[in-house]
Amino acid sequence: MIFAIPVIGVVAPSGSGKTTLLRQLVALLHDRGVRVGYLKHAHHSFDLDVPGKDSFEIRAAGAAQTLLASRERWALQVEEPAPAVDPDLDAMLTRFETARLDLILVEGFKHARYPKIEVYRAALGHAPLYPTDADIIAVATADPLPITPHPLQLPLNDAPAIADFILGKLAGAAG
Repeated sequence: MIFAIPVIGVVAPSGSGKTTLLRQLVALLHDRGVRVGYLKHAHHSFDLDVPGKDSFEIRAAGAAQTLLASRERWALQVEEPAPAVDPDLDAMLTRFETARLDLILVEGFKHARYPKIEVYRAALGHAPLYPTDADIIAVATADPLPITPHPLQLPLNDAPAIADFILGKLAGAAG
């Protein structure tokens, strides 16, 4: 799917440091004036509310959608009618207010077709994803990559360099 604004993902097995890297990238990109959206694929159930609160109890009673709103933020919770089915990346991306964003960073959705940066740590013992995923445009790692050819290698411990790479992709998408 071609989306209204650039989308770049960060993929890797659990425990590889995706969230740590993304936290650094969001801060760096924000400091450079980029309006960043963030989408995370969760492999487990989660809740934005707590039992006993009115909105939780209304949702538990059967509300299909619950909107929590305050002066500082709002969050829409939508009950999934087919909870056994993984969320679709394209469908989730359409939920963003793209007029207020320059970029969406995605954590996960590794099987979807979109540009991704892989985080690779040899010490974890997992095979790299890039040999079987043509959508991986770069690999952030501090280790030698075990399989050649490989995509562009980025220094995992240099978040500013990875932010520069992403900004370069944004500039390329705009031109």
